[in-house]
Amino acid sequence: MSLEENVRKVKENIAAAAREAGRDPSEITLVAATKVQTDETIRAAIAAGITVCGENRVQEMTAHLETNTYDGAALHFIGHLQTNKVNKVVGRVDLIESVGSEHLLTAIDKEAAKLGLVQDILLEVNVGGEESKSGVAPEELEALARKAVELPHVRLRGLMAIPPVAGEDGNRRFFREMYQLFVDIRQKMADNKSDIDCLSMGMSGDYENAVREGATLVRVGTALFGPRPPMHPKAD
Repeated sequence: MSLEENVRKVKENIAAAAREAGRDPSEITLVAATKVQTDETIRAAIAAGITVCGENRVQEMTAHLETNTYDGAALHFIGHLQTNKVNKVVGRVDLIESVGSEHLLTAIDKEAAKLGLVQDILLEVNVGGEESKSGVAPEELEALARKAVELPHVRLRGLMAIPPVAGEDGNRRFFREMYQLFVDIRQKMADNKSDIDCLSMGMSGDYENAVREGATLVRVGTALFGPRPPMHPKAD
């Protein structure tokens, strides 16, 4: 299938899953995970109807920004962000989805203050308690959320998670847990001015179930672009 056909098919699947769950398909945004893709492929995806691109690696994102590759789409940073590269991301993306520690949160706030702007963020939750993954533990989420809404140069928009690989149906319990955390945080932060409306979860293998369980953003790469080409030797 062509890229255009893949984009159409994924959007159709999202809409069908949303309707199955009694949701409005317009509530869900498809984020194209453009890791290791070329300028030409990313531009073709945007031309095919992609409205949000998600980048994992600072080095690749910077290169694409220099060539105006993302023109016509919003840009999210969805990968692990090191604090020493915060200055390359803050103010250059519409949303940082992967804020999983107070240290990183504070660094983003400081950099945004230098630039005189407010950076939209999501808090990453390590919903499966995996040592190999970053993110805040579910029981520590409220404290980090309260810290986020206190900082003047970040705006908490919601939550993000990468559940353990557990098969398509096996992930549904993690998606349900994330949705409950999302609902709880929205209620507990109701007295703040934060605009908590994003729940980012689900990738190529399980995005339909993520939609059924309440995702508002799904991050899809392989289902759009096919198997990724080899990564460059130097990673962020």
